[in-house]
Order: sequence, then structure tokens, then C-alpha cells
Amino acid sequence: MSGRPAAGSPPGATAADARPALSPNATVLVACLAFFVITLDTTVVNVALPSIGAQWDGQVSALQWVVTAYTLLFAALLLSAGAISDRIGASRAFTIGLSVFTLTSALCGLAPSLDVLVVARALQGAGAAVMMPASLALVRQAYDDPSLRARGIAWWTAGGGVAVAAGPVVGGALTTGLGWRWIFFINVPVGIVALVGMLRAPRSPRGQAPMDPAGQITAVLALAALVFAVINAGSHGWADPVTLAGFAVAVLAAAAFLATESRQSNPAVPLTMFRNPAVAVCTSAGLALNLGYYGLVFVFTIFFQEHRGASALMAGLMFIPMTAFTTLVNLLAGRLTNRHGPRFPLITGQVIQTLGILGLLLVTEDTPTPLLLVLLVPLGIGGGLAVPPLTTAMLESVPHERAGLASGVLSAARQFGGAIGVALLGALIADSAHFMTGMRISLVIGAAVLVATTLGVIRYLPAGHQHLNAPQPPPGKTGTDPVPAHPDGPHTR
Repeated sequence: MSGRPAAGSPPGATAADARPALSPNATVLVACLAFFVITLDTTVVNVALPSIGAQWDGQVSALQWVVTAYTLLFAALLLSAGAISDRIGASRAFTIGLSVFTLTSALCGLAPSLDVLVVARALQGAGAAVMMPASLALVRQAYDDPSLRARGIAWWTAGGGVAVAAGPVVGGALTTGLGWRWIFFINVPVGIVALVGMLRAPRSPRGQAPMDPAGQITAVLALAALVFAVINAGSHGWADPVTLAGFAVAVLAAAAFLATESRQSNPAVPLTMFRNPAVAVCTSAGLALNLGYYGLVFVFTIFFQEHRGASALMAGLMFIPMTAFTTLVNLLAGRLTNRHGPRFPLITGQVIQTLGILGLLLVTEDTPTPLLLVLLVPLGIGGGLAVPPLTTAMLESVPHERAGLASGVLSAARQFGGAIGVALLGALIADSAHFMTGMRISLVIGAAVLVATTLGVIRYLPAGHQHLNAPQPPPGKTGTDPVPAHPDGPHTR
């Protein structure tokens, strides 16, 4: 043994521990596998909620926390997760996040009470938040060749899309066949396999990314207090003192967050970003799309099982047409975005989803199942068509050096949209005696926020592809576009 490090080993490695490093393709596979499970956990739990509630006599308000505790911490911590990944290295951040996610998945499955399950779900969301940007960074680091890197990112994105589509079916099958605890236990072997792979993955370099603990703490407090107040309103009323106190804390924490971010030299969320109307409208659209999508998936999960008598498996299968179209339309959205720019497919997707939500107002407890499944399809088509151009529009609205930050802000807004959607729409159906009335109000709210953001996109998002790093045109030649067009023609992802 010569003691020399093997090729591909991290600096300082010796022959004693210098087994062949994980190949780039294998590294990407590990990252995609991890992204799949953390995305799966945003939807897999929905169809299991009635079974969880039946075991512990949980009301709708308690079951909402099983969903929102995960997405809330996921959303809030995404604001700093990118900086953490850069600071300690993507491979270390990924390993830490995956370890937390795997351990807390086991805790979710072993939870002796609903309270323990909610806490474990929150910790799961924290692990997912740390892992998500690190997994994408690992994909980007795996390849030096831009074309291979683009292919790796496409596979990473596809893993998330498949997870969204598979979530209800996997959740229903596991809940019906083995019990609801297995929707969490299934993460454990997947996590162990990914962790074993990471032992041989190339180590990422550490960076000097600045941290913003004050901004992160106030963001978590503001978002948690708002979600708490909305959920509490569903079970105790909007005028309940605890509800009002929750809203007051949310307002105070939000004010503290804004004050903190405006004074920080390196804030988690630079508020100056939102002076660009395109950034503001993209962030709002991401929140609105997920508010309607995830909020209504929660509502219809309860509707299928408690008002139409479907099993958990059957409820999961009833979402297949909707989620399958979401995945398929993602591919079309990429082509439309490359050809026309993000504005056209983003507007079209939002309009389709809005019309789909309004169409669901026709649903009653006696609606034939085939018709109900058809009415759900536009919800999936609209979301699938809108999200890829939304991401492109957000990234094209900021300088290239802020692309990671912009992506994190958009991801956080979308996750928070899902959390507030489940909280708000779930609060409206909390009274089972007036479930159908609450469901229709939920549909109107989902449509209304999408109409507002669609009008914002029409007003503020320019046509074609926009690149802030392009040379600036002479004064007086900018017209109404907030950013200039790229001189080399359409941008391809």
C-alpha cells in the first residue's frame, strides 16, 4: 500500500479509505432519489389522513398540521438552506439533511400520538429543506460538460414530477395494504441507500456564504403563526382570542422580518429583488398555484373518503388522471417556453387551472365518478403547464449571479403556498355539517387568487425571453419592458 490517494478521492484521503469514488451518474442518481422522496412526502400523506384521524380521533384541524408542519418548515428553511449548502459544502449539507429526514421518517412511523407525529413531520420538513438545494448542487457539480449537466438537472426535475404524481397512489396503496405508518417507513430504506452512496460521493468544497439567522427566525415565526391562526380559525372561529393572537404574532414577526432584511448587508431575502415587478409577480404566481393545487388535493382527499366512501387506495387512484397529466404537460411546457418565452404558457396554464377550479363548483356528493375525474384533470394540466415557464421567468428576471437565490425564494413561496392552502381551505371544510359549502368557498378562493396573479403576469411579465445580463440598449429605446431581450435570440434551458 503506497498511502497515496486514489483518483477522485477528496484531498487528504489515503489508500486506507480510498475506494473508488461514486461516478457522476451514480451521484446524480442518489441526488434524484433523495429529491424524489422529499417531494413524495408533500403528497403521499394526504390520502392517509382519514386513517390517521380515525386512530386518534383527530379533527380536520389536527390533520391539517400533519401536512402543513412538513411544508411549513420546508418553505421557511429553504430561505437559508442554499446558504448552508454553500457554506458547509453540498455533500455535507445533503448528508446532514438526508440523515435528519430518514431518522424523522422512522419517528413519524413510530409516533405514539398525533402530537408526536406533527413534531416529527416538522423535523422531516427541516431535513428536506437542507437537502433540496444541496441535491441540485450535487447534480451541477457532477458534470463539467454543460450538456451532461443539463441532462442531469432534467432527470432531477423529472424525479420531483414523478413523485408528485405517485404520491396519492403510493399513499393509498401503503395505507390500505400495510397501514398508514408505512408511508413513512418506506423512506427509511431509501434514505439508507442514498446515505451509503454519499459515503463514496466526491466531497464538495466549503464556501463563505453569509448567514442570516435573525431573518430566518423571524420568517419561521411569521409563517408558523399565520398558519396556526388560520387552522385555529377553522375549529374555533375567526374571532376567537387565540386566532386573533396568532394573527397578531404573524403581523409582528413579519414586520420584524422586513425590518431585519432591510438592514442586513447579506439578507436571506434581499427585498430589493421585489422592486422588479416580474420577480414579485412570479413569486405571487408560485404561491397561488400551489395554494390552489395542494389545498384542493387536501379538500378532495377528505371528500372522496368521508363523503363518498372511497378507501384510501381508491382515493389515491382517483387522482391518477390529474397527476398523470401534470407530468406529461411538463414536457410540453418546456417546448412552449423555449419557443415563445415563459409568458404565454404561464398565462395559459393559470387560465386552464382557474377554469378547472371553477368547473369543480359543479361537483356534488352524487356526481358520477367518471365525470368527477374528468373535472379534476384541468387542475393538473394547468399546474403542469404553468410551473416550468414560471421557473424560467423567475430566473430570467434576475442577474445570473442571483439565480440560486431567486430559485430558493420561488421554491419557498410555492411550499408556503401549499401550506397556507391546506390551512385555509382545510379551515373552510372543518365543519363537516357544512362541508359542501366550505368546499365551494374553497374553490372560489382558489380561482380568485389565480385570477389576480394571471392579471399580474399579463401586466408585468414581458413577452419573449428576457435576460438581465444582456447589454443594455441605449436610453430611450427600452419601451415598456423592465428588462432587455437577449441579443442572441431565444434562450433554451
